[in-house]
Amino acid sequence: MSRKALFFDIDGTLLSEFDGGIPESAKEALKEARRQGHLVFINSGRGYILVKPVLKQIETDGVLCGCGTYIMIDGKAVYSYHVPYEKGIKLRQAIKEYRVEAVLEGVEGCYFNQEPYRIPEMERLRTSVNREMGCISLPLEDTSYEFDKFCITTDHISDAEGFFHAIEDDFIIIDRGGFYECVPNGHSKATAIQRVLDHYQIPLRDAYVFGDSMNDLPMFEFAENTVLMGKHDKGLEPYATFVTKTVEEDGIAWAIKELGII
Repeated sequence: MSRKALFFDIDGTLLSEFDGGIPESAKEALKEARRQGHLVFINSGRGYILVKPVLKQIETDGVLCGCGTYIMIDGKAVYSYHVPYEKGIKLRQAIKEYRVEAVLEGVEGCYFNQEPYRIPEMERLRTSVNREMGCISLPLEDTSYEFDKFCITTDHISDAEGFFHAIEDDFIIIDRGGFYECVPNGHSKATAIQRVLDHYQIPLRDAYVFGDSMNDLPMFEFAENTVLMGKHDKGLEPYATFVTKTVEEDGIAWAIKELGII
């Protein structure tokens, strides 16, 4: 069999929603796939700092982070994009003007407000990330750090329409059920895959993507072999070539075996 490149989302694909762990069956399947010469990559919307805990559970050939804004292969960064300084200034102004709540995400940190957030969902995220990841909380006005993408939440006080209009020329907006992931134009999980395939000179027909949510849509639209988890967003169904079981039902291992990869 020709060498395959396997690309995995994290939350809801590798990680269980119940205990936050990777099933032993998935760990063994990925280990066996690599032993047989295939390549294993994480392809996540998370920034690199939020991927690090996952890398303690499995071995990979590389990580694709921040929806294609940061790519590491064999421990070396081969691509990195940061929001340009002036665009970052304008973005901070728009966040305040349109009263949305935001977290800015970079390779080395996630940058939250120091003061409590108005919207409970964002405040819970800040508390969780700071406790579990030790990420950095800095005022949005602080311009000393670089960031690659960002997420926002909105409420009845926010002018969401005005904010989206203000950033639409520079960012792709992914609606994840009222939580919006905003990615610089020209970047996605699909562009990240293409960079990896070019690096290894692997044809698209030998790439397999595994996902469950709408920020996986670009790679599902792009790839020829698309594996959809048993629990998933319905919007991905038209693009799935194979539907597997849930994380907890050993869906990763089952799919890899059923597809003849191992």
